[in-house]
Amino acid sequence: MVRFTTPVTIITGFLGSGKTTLINRILRESHGQRIAVIENEFGEVGVDAEFLATGGDETIIQLANGCVCCTVRGDLARALHDLARQADTGGFSFDRVVIETTGVADPGPVIQTFLAKTALVTRYHLDGVVALADCLHASTLLRERAEVRA
Repeated sequence: MVRFTTPVTIITGFLGSGKTTLINRILRESHGQRIAVIENEFGEVGVDAEFLATGGDETIIQLANGCVCCTVRGDLARALHDLARQADTGGFSFDRVVIETTGVADPGPVIQTFLAKTALVTRYHLDGVVALADCLHASTLLRERAEVRA
């Protein structure tokens, strides 16, 4: 039996670049897909998840504690495994996963999560990375902030 994997899109960009706005646009479109969103937050109180559109065929999981890139990377893998387990048991089903990194995350290690030979590759595949930039402030941020250049 051939098993198809679920596409995962990572949306990244510095603070204020429009990540949540883009995800809201995706969630509001009538594309017929059921989307699971993994929202990564930095800090004790999640803010962005409050702004995400709800009411359609989406599931939103919030990873607290910020940077998915290193210390929380295990939480990302667990969240993806939990999504798969819930889908297998009929809890809910989804056609795709969208991961929004926090505005201070290095997306490289998040991408590596899907390139490493782990059990995740039997369920998910990385179909793209969308990096957003605030055009009004991009040149200043690139000049002054090393993490933006990285």
